[in-house]
Amino acid sequence: MITDVLGKKLLFFDGGMGTLLQERGLKPGELPETWNISHKEEVYDIHRQYFEAGSDIVLANTFGANALKFHSDEYHLKDIIFAGIECAKKAAKNADCTGRERYVGLDVGPTGKLLKPMGDLDFEQAYCVFSEMMRYGEEAGADFIHIETMSDTYEVKAAVLAAKECTDLPVFVTMIYDEKGKLLTGGDVPSVVAMLEGLRVDALGMNCGLGPKQMLPILEQLMEYTSLPVIVKPNAGLPKQRNGETYYDVDPDRFSDTMKDVVRMGACVVGGCCGTTPSHIRALRKACEEIPVREPQQKNHTIVSSYGKAVVIGDKPVIIGERINPTGKKKLKQALKERDLDYILKEAIGEQENGAHILDVNVGLPDIDETAMMTEAVKAIQSVTSLPLQIDTVSIEAMEAAMRIYNGKPMINSVNGKQESMNQVFPLIRKYGGVVVGLTLDEAGIPDTAEGRLEIAGKIIREAEKYGISKKDIVIDVLAMTVSSDPNGAKTTLEALRLVREKLGVRTVLGVSNISFGLPYRPAINSNFYTMAMQNGLSAGIINPSSEDMMRSYYSYCALMNYDENFETYIRIYGNERAAGSADHAVQKREMTLGNAIEKGLKEEAVLITRQLTGEMEPLEIINQELVPALDRVGKGFEKGTVFLPQLLMSADAAKKAFTVIKDQFSDGEMDRSDLPKIILATVKGDIHDIGKNIVKVLLENYNFDVIDIGKDVAPEKIVEAARTHDVKLVGLSALMTTTVVSMEETIRQLRDQKPDCKVMVGGAVLNQEYADMIGADFYGKDAMQSVYYAQKLFGREVKAESE
Repeated sequence: MITDVLGKKLLFFDGGMGTLLQERGLKPGELPETWNISHKEEVYDIHRQYFEAGSDIVLANTFGANALKFHSDEYHLKDIIFAGIECAKKAAKNADCTGRERYVGLDVGPTGKLLKPMGDLDFEQAYCVFSEMMRYGEEAGADFIHIETMSDTYEVKAAVLAAKECTDLPVFVTMIYDEKGKLLTGGDVPSVVAMLEGLRVDALGMNCGLGPKQMLPILEQLMEYTSLPVIVKPNAGLPKQRNGETYYDVDPDRFSDTMKDVVRMGACVVGGCCGTTPSHIRALRKACEEIPVREPQQKNHTIVSSYGKAVVIGDKPVIIGERINPTGKKKLKQALKERDLDYILKEAIGEQENGAHILDVNVGLPDIDETAMMTEAVKAIQSVTSLPLQIDTVSIEAMEAAMRIYNGKPMINSVNGKQESMNQVFPLIRKYGGVVVGLTLDEAGIPDTAEGRLEIAGKIIREAEKYGISKKDIVIDVLAMTVSSDPNGAKTTLEALRLVREKLGVRTVLGVSNISFGLPYRPAINSNFYTMAMQNGLSAGIINPSSEDMMRSYYSYCALMNYDENFETYIRIYGNERAAGSADHAVQKREMTLGNAIEKGLKEEAVLITRQLTGEMEPLEIINQELVPALDRVGKGFEKGTVFLPQLLMSADAAKKAFTVIKDQFSDGEMDRSDLPKIILATVKGDIHDIGKNIVKVLLENYNFDVIDIGKDVAPEKIVEAARTHDVKLVGLSALMTTTVVSMEETIRQLRDQKPDCKVMVGGAVLNQEYADMIGADFYGKDAMQSVYYAQKLFGREVKAESE
């Protein structure tokens, strides 16, 4: 198996497939995978050339072979995948490269759709789409599964689960990052690594989007965080045009020269993506095959992640917000019974604003469906905050359901030293990944001594090892027992914290406020105990971040222990407070404005506030003073990297809900939108990936543009016809695949001929400013907000008139 040599010797992938198919006659808009049947000798010959150039691994021509693309009677998905694997395996057998093992991978690309809540594809639907591919790939004889060019952690999780649950094949995953090391949906390197390692993939890395030189800083991060073999497959630089032909600006010699640095840094599986050819792979192998392989090294970072943020539980303590837990909270209990998710979302946002790093989510009540409520709450909270979550439940059913749909690597509360508990929880941690809280109790109860709790912690760690769960994914809770019933409870807990950190070398967690139960003025006891616990090795405190006493303890401790460089955070928060002052620096509860609700993505809150405002303000005043400024703030945050795509879209959705209220309230003609500027959006012929287009559509509509969306895989003639019929002044075109950029160029050419007064803006992962200029576009949008700003500039007069 390929895993026998993975990480032990340098392995070479193949290069681009689409570029070579185009050179052999693939037409604009033609699906590359159909050539597995219609031009199988051409596909076979490309694979053979790659093997003979030096590839150990060739990927079958199955990148887009999924049910969302192949749903007609002309081509059956099973036939496409079987033919693709057959072509690659035939090439592996016949290629003139004696003495080398050859491997064939099932190539799995993205569906082209955003998953809910950002898009319209359900997680389990995505899972089904991928599982069909995986099963056919294994049946056809693939040696492993390669999931690549993924820009969304949620989609890649669905793909990995499909591969793991439906096949026995090894799984490789590569993501597509931008130059800042971010995914389209906001994920960074440590958050991606944490999730993929938790899902037990066999190798991970990056491909596409960037050239080899631009990938070096991202590779440095990968090597810092992952313990797995690393894959690097860059493009051959940037796409350009010469004499009407597309080419890439990094030739084989330059490509292989930079790839030597990639291998020396630690990548042990290398190849190419868009624009790379057999010549690139030949030069790559010649330049790198003698470089000694750096075998993967175990990294010991304890990381909890979401789709957009990784929290490292290390020496500097982190805060786990405790407010989303119905114990002792009447309003939350009522909200859970009434399924009032907006109340829960406001609690989550409040904890984030008050300084929490992770949010505990516990929805356990005896008279509700906890499994349904937990999954609903997790999805909703992840739609408004990028903070990682701690799934807190004693129900194994609710735990698994939440872990399955969670976007990232969650914290799990909890397992304990009882054999039954470990038998139930550890298989879930192994399957889905997670940092699990280990409670130091067992069948005999909670030990009275620190040594007894240390012993149970050791038992939990040893049992976890049997499941392949390393101790970096375990945090131990030595349990804070109330001192009102056990006067030595605090001393025992503090000693147990110290022993667990020193003897076992794992991170720790504690529900701090338990210590003061039954005593008056609990904040004084809690805050002092919190400081003592951190001094004795507490890594993560489960606390109320709106408690000023607790936060003062936290910020003071971090300042004193040099975790707050130059006292920046401490001075920012307390710099204006007098020595004897008593100002509360936790974020105060204030009246929610419509702008606040939109920024935070609170849809129901936005609707309620808008209804109130319609009785006090004119409709255009609400739009100009609340809706548009809020969207502007979110848009600027998105550009700066402080707001992530899910939050951007949820804010846009809240604004849309608010606008609907305004329109319904003023349906007597005051809100006539017939004169709004019209914009056509389309994904070009041959490309079914409409993620970027749909994001732009949502934002443009919220900025008062009338968007005519004519879909995906749209022929140039249809786009031109729509532009003429609606007499639009702006068309937006999207493409993800290199093979479909020629369709984009042809569409622009026809628009110039038949609708010369129409401007064209373009976007997509395979484009850049220089290439957009070459194909004749008027504007290249690096992200969705750039497209909005261009439209505002182009239609400045019309938008202003609408606002007056």
